[in-house]
Amino acid sequence: MESAPEPIRDSGATRAADRDTVYSIPVTTIDGRDETLAHYRGRVLLVVNVASRCGFTSQYAGLETLYRRYRERGLEILAFPTNQFGNQEPGTNNEIRQFCSLAYDVTFPMYAKIDVNGPTAHPLYRHLKTRAPGVLATTAVKWNFTKFLVGRDGAVLTRYSPRDTPEDIETDARFITALG
Repeated sequence: MESAPEPIRDSGATRAADRDTVYSIPVTTIDGRDETLAHYRGRVLLVVNVASRCGFTSQYAGLETLYRRYRERGLEILAFPTNQFGNQEPGTNNEIRQFCSLAYDVTFPMYAKIDVNGPTAHPLYRHLKTRAPGVLATTAVKWNFTKFLVGRDGAVLTRYSPRDTPEDIETDARFITALG
């Protein structure tokens, strides 16, 4: 029998260097476990807000291909479902996980459904948006499948639009440089 995960404690020992990175931000896995992104330290992250009933949902296949191709080189794709765009992710976390597994054989980490915009925006997305603004320096996420590239040091490198496919990202110099 698995033991319950240890609760996250902040005894003031949070690394000073983590204050401007994604590592100390609390997140909840799609299975309901609370954690931070600290265990991804030293890896390249592609953080994506996802939805299962979106015109871009087929990008799950490309994201999974990218993950399987580059995981050994240090890539992690982190999916955060959101229902903020056209009610395109109305399901529960369990329904979302089942859909992704059955329809796209998703093996990359998935997290609990969150808001990415507005006053209830998750702290991770507040962080990502301010460090990689969109077109005309806007911070709002415009639609599902917006992607943020985070370097091995936890710094946000760039934002990709929903129209930037995983195949486009794979050929982008910033992505190639980040992977080293």
